[in-house]
Order: sequence, then C-alpha cells, then structure tokens
Amino acid sequence: MAEKLAPEKRHSFVHNGLHFPQFFPDSDCNTVFEWDQTLDEVNMYIKRPMEVRPQQFHCVIRSNHLTFGIKGSPPFLDHDLAHPVKTDCSFWTIEDDIMHITLQKRDKGQMWASPLMGDGQLDPYAADIEQKRLMLQRFQEENPGFDFSQAQFTGNCPDPRTFMGGIRND
Repeated sequence: MAEKLAPEKRHSFVHNGLHFPQFFPDSDCNTVFEWDQTLDEVNMYIKRPMEVRPQQFHCVIRSNHLTFGIKGSPPFLDHDLAHPVKTDCSFWTIEDDIMHITLQKRDKGQMWASPLMGDGQLDPYAADIEQKRLMLQRFQEENPGFDFSQAQFTGNCPDPRTFMGGIRND
C-alpha cells in the first residue's frame, strides 16, 4: 500500500530555458534534472550523455552543498542544497543511463520545494500537493494496516514533521 503513496511523477528543473550541450548534445532538452521526494529522501535524476563513461563522473555530496560534473571540466551543478542532508546516507549511482543522486533528508518529513537553494521552486499548488502526499505517506508508515491512498485533506494540510507530536523514529 505504501507504493500507492509514492511520487506519481517527477518534477523537472529547467534553468531559464538554457541548453546544456555537455549533457544533452543531441537534443534541445532544457531539463537540467528531474527530482522527487519521500519522507526520508530527495532523489535527483540526470540523463547520462552516451559519450561519457560512468567513471568520468564526479559527485560530492556535503551536508549543505552538491557538486556534480565530469572530471576535468567545470561542474554541471555546484549549488547549495535547499535543506541539510545526512552525508553518510546520501549517495549516487548510475542506472539505465540515468545518474541517480539520493539525498537523505536530515529532517525526516520536511517538504522540499526544490533540491537546490533558490532554484526551481515548486509553485504553491504543486507544493501543497507534495505536502499532502508526504502527510499521507507519514500516516501510512505509522499505520501499516490501513490504506490511505484515497484519503484527502480539506483545507490546509499540516506539516508532516510536527503534526500530532511529530514523526516517530522507532
């Protein structure tokens, strides 16, 4: 049942309509990366250019900063993160030609409007939907025998971190 509350789609980060030929040489793709989140983590997905071998990538995840690029070239991403992460649980992999960066949230349940500080923020409607989905995911985690996939909130959704005593870390 928890998979019913997983992110339905990824959010796209497009940077001012810019083209990134080092990462998307054969298209006019303006998407820098896609991302989604759960209660515990934020996942970023970057398409791997076919001519770049996985060993050529360089990724450094710090508590408040992410640097990613190709060794010997200026970084593709060199930004502060929107919120702090647990570096010992954060990592990157390459699967099916997609660079997958998993950032473990330091504050479980915190809704991120974007992985990067000040860039690509979700609009208020999308942020509200994301907050509601995380709250339902919290309910599902705390009550595994129940199905919250059809549940709805009327009015404002509470913060999943603080609602009714906050998130339990049993």
